[in-house]
Amino acid sequence: MLTLHRAALLLADPADPDVPPVPDGAVLVDGGRVAALGPYPGLADSGARVREWPGVLTPGLLNPAAGWLLEHRYHPDPRDGLGEAPLALDVPDDRRGGSARRGLQRMLAHGTTAVAGPFTHPAVRTAVTRSGLSVLPGDGAEGGLDPLAGRTLAAAVHRPLTVGGPADLAVFAAASAAALEASGASCCLATVLAGRLQYRRR
Repeated sequence: MLTLHRAALLLADPADPDVPPVPDGAVLVDGGRVAALGPYPGLADSGARVREWPGVLTPGLLNPAAGWLLEHRYHPDPRDGLGEAPLALDVPDDRRGGSARRGLQRMLAHGTTAVAGPFTHPAVRTAVTRSGLSVLPGDGAEGGLDPLAGRTLAAAVHRPLTVGGPADLAVFAAASAAALEASGASCCLATVLAGRLQYRRR
């Protein structure tokens, strides 16, 4: 099924100054791949289901601290009454998988479509593999859920949106790259992974 993601502003490749922002832009997704991208009026007759977003649409982001977050922090269960922020608690092995799954869901809620390891604990490794997120090598750097913390959008993007490439994208409640960098990725409205809507703010 074709899906057309329309946004107030499309930033297909924030790292490349030769790829300009597209006001009223759209990304046409066919299965898990980008079939076309550009101004919405040129794609409006594609026959696709249209999802309209009020903010800026970007490629999905890379969280370089995912390995540390999932292996060395506890992501509370809502039933714990401990909030949603990662906590510096010892995690019993029988709760490690659940903590990792919740951590990955919270990363998706920040526009993350790729994570950097290493992932050494078997339960964490399994959760990451099953999540469908792209996995990259990493150095175990410490950090938080927001992949934009201390980074520019250009540095945080996993890979640009290109025709034929993976349909990994995120939409944020911001008017520009500068506004997004100032507010952080907690303003994420939606995250699409391999063409599938994996997170949508309620």
